[in-house]
Amino acid sequence: MDFKEELAKLPESPGVYMMYGENDEVIYVGKAVKLRNRVRQYFQSGGNESAKILSMVKKIRRFETILTDSESEALVLECNLIKEYRPYYNTMLKDDKSYPYVKVTVHEDFPRALFSRDKKHGKDRYFGPYTSAGAIKDVIKLINQIFGLRTCSRRLPQDTGKERPCLNYYIGRCPAPCQGYITEEDYAEHVEKAMAFLAGRYGQVLDDLRAKMSAAAEKLEFEEAARYRELIREVQEMEMRQKLLSEDQENRDIIAYAGDGREGVVQVFFIREGKMIGRDHFRLTIADGDSRSRILSDFVKQFYAGTPFVPREILLPLEIEDAECIAAWLSEKKGQKVYLITPKKGEKRGLLDLAEENARALFTQDQERVKREEIRTVGAQRELAELLDLPGLHRIEAYDISNISGYDSVGSMVVYEDGKPKKNDYRKFRIRGVTGANDYDSLREVLTRRLTHGLSESGTGFARLPDLIFMDGGLGQVGVALEVLDEFHLAIPVCGMVKDDRHRTSDLIFEGEAIRLDHHSQAFRLVERIQDEAHRFAITYHRDLRSKGQTHSLLDDIPGIGPARRKALMGAFSSLEEMKNASTEELAAIPGMNSAAAASVRRFFHSEES
Repeated sequence: MDFKEELAKLPESPGVYMMYGENDEVIYVGKAVKLRNRVRQYFQSGGNESAKILSMVKKIRRFETILTDSESEALVLECNLIKEYRPYYNTMLKDDKSYPYVKVTVHEDFPRALFSRDKKHGKDRYFGPYTSAGAIKDVIKLINQIFGLRTCSRRLPQDTGKERPCLNYYIGRCPAPCQGYITEEDYAEHVEKAMAFLAGRYGQVLDDLRAKMSAAAEKLEFEEAARYRELIREVQEMEMRQKLLSEDQENRDIIAYAGDGREGVVQVFFIREGKMIGRDHFRLTIADGDSRSRILSDFVKQFYAGTPFVPREILLPLEIEDAECIAAWLSEKKGQKVYLITPKKGEKRGLLDLAEENARALFTQDQERVKREEIRTVGAQRELAELLDLPGLHRIEAYDISNISGYDSVGSMVVYEDGKPKKNDYRKFRIRGVTGANDYDSLREVLTRRLTHGLSESGTGFARLPDLIFMDGGLGQVGVALEVLDEFHLAIPVCGMVKDDRHRTSDLIFEGEAIRLDHHSQAFRLVERIQDEAHRFAITYHRDLRSKGQTHSLLDDIPGIGPARRKALMGAFSSLEEMKNASTEELAAIPGMNSAAAASVRRFFHSEES
């Protein structure tokens, strides 16, 4: 692309721009009030460019722009494109979460309380969002029990009396509006109380339940009294979970961030009508050089683009980029004014400090987890490389063979890079040119096919050759691998993974010597994981072939040998080699066989030799 020419064509209007890399992938998405001014800045050397911009500009091969009518439209489009392409140089939300609501269908004559992932404009009332689908189902179950809301999907009053009432009526959990046993006005009172409860007003509900419990106890209806006691306990537990935070009954989200410039965590407290109904955290991949203001701005855009509920207030620890535009977009989305607030003192600042403390604690936990994982993977591979004196160890391939008594052999190739499995590069092999349980020849075939592909293909999982090969076995398997590598004029180190008498990973065979591994070391645990994974992958492939009936045995090619005789032959001999050496008389003596079938088996095997 001729950047100078294309930059001259850019309009001075709002829109979105997309930067493309060497493989024509989107590496960055941004928005601008004036596209010409904003995009030109990337290609002008002003000396104030961040490390992120300098790195990105070197990789730009072309760019595209999309015009919009306003900056607000550009912001929405930017959010959608970032979610679609997940560009490398944009700060990205790792978690793509949606939150459920309780929907009360007030448009119906006899409303219900339903689980909903979407919040739509209309007559229905929504409560939430809740941070757990399980929690919201518990809430719906509880209000149905307390307030007697119907759970059926019958059209009322059109279907009144057409069917018998459901079980809920007979156990006292529904007043059966489907039978006309309750008027629409009385049922509406139940619904109003349920909505007050959902809004967090528990006091009246608890008073009513205590009165009903006392009345039931006075009448010696102890089972009924126990039911009310259990409902009281559940309501109290819910009230404790929703800590009172504010007297102003406001809806607000409190957003805080902690990070190190590469990874980050955002903590969000959800306050609804003055009560904290839950909290959640989100992990971010931070683009190089992004400021805290930019990180939080990107988070707010991506988060609220994906959630239908927008609170009236969003508390933030600092002023964010594009604050005015974001506030206008959120206000339009909500249908009323939304405020982005950075409190300096008072109750709101205290809530923000609490959220920041939680974010820092979560980030510290994440960093500790990352360090543990790094020791387990990269650290283990580095330890292994030092043990074997192999500089630059990055990719390991491990091979195993699986068969049952020599039948239907298959091979597996598993790949580990930097101590982690790279499952996209795993490969399966059906052994084609080997008869019987001959693991050496089977390994020879697998390696030959793998290297042939690797040296002749590009852009596939085979194209990248390993820095180290692991063979599931000892000196014999290692010798086979070295012979094949020699035929291809390749000098790739080969290790044998030896198991002890209890079939557990034990030693390594390398350059003709046994290397004892410290069983408490990370290197040993990595080798153990690789050996187990190679074995698992081969066994799973073999099992899949058998279970799907896809295995075509050599015996299926023998005239006169059907499924029953094939099964009898496989049960009588431990391998194809043993079957091949059997006499006609021995074959004929097998249950289900006869002299003609035995002669056919002999002819098949011995004609193959000629």
